[in-house]
Amino acid sequence: MKTQRPIISVPSDDEHRVLPFRPRSQVPVTAVRRNPNEMIRKLDVANDLSRFERNPEEPDDFRHRMLANVAAFAFTVALLAIGIWLAMSIAHLRRTQDCVLMGRHDCVQITPGQT
Repeated sequence: MKTQRPIISVPSDDEHRVLPFRPRSQVPVTAVRRNPNEMIRKLDVANDLSRFERNPEEPDDFRHRMLANVAAFAFTVALLAIGIWLAMSIAHLRRTQDCVLMGRHDCVQITPGQT
């Protein structure tokens, strides 16, 4: 059976050497010099928001918009209710746990059952 020995490392000069790093530029200079029209064309395509525009002849669908707003509001209210319930139940469990850890015997409320 082998005995385990701790690994003892001897600090060398390589551990304390500082490496110089040069900061990068935003856009490589060679890419701009090659074809500046390509960069402008890419920016034009990225800034083109015409696909999100609404057709002026097409009427607004207010019913769909209101249903989406009601659904978003209901989802927000549900998340809020779940968050409040979770915070209250965690606080109740914390109070019960603190009571038990203090050594008390009357920590849990017992509700009488109906017979």
